[in-house]
Amino acid sequence: MRALRTLWSDERGNSFIEMALFAPILAALLIGTVDLSRAYSAKLELEQAAQRVIERVQASEYKTSDNSTLQSEAASAAGTGATATAAAWLECNNNGSHLDYDSGSCANSTDPYARYFQITVQKPFTPMFGGSIFPGAVNGVVTLRATAGVRTQ
Repeated sequence: MRALRTLWSDERGNSFIEMALFAPILAALLIGTVDLSRAYSAKLELEQAAQRVIERVQASEYKTSDNSTLQSEAASAAGTGATATAAAWLECNNNGSHLDYDSGSCANSTDPYARYFQITVQKPFTPMFGGSIFPGAVNGVVTLRATAGVRTQ
């Protein structure tokens, strides 16, 4: 009976038990933080690829025939598995309607107009901890996107 009373009052293993209970929570927080950091880094890489294309458009005279070249440059700069989509349009009178960049014309010649170029780069991202914590995850894969644009005229 005395041995049972001694065992009951012994507190030497409490911290070890508490650590064993808390360790999975700490591991989940660590892996989640690493996943978020990797996703942020991948998103930053996509944004840099899109901005690199915008800088190229600004440095040269943009033509819509350059779209395929600009798309392939953006995709290769973003890394393996990345795709890029380029769009160019004419906007009249700031009304939000998009006309063809080359052949479009405003109904009223006195309306203010502007031509725009936009590049969108996207890439699949697979988190280590599963995609359920990331919004928009499909089958554990999240599609990261970066868009950059510039007014060309």
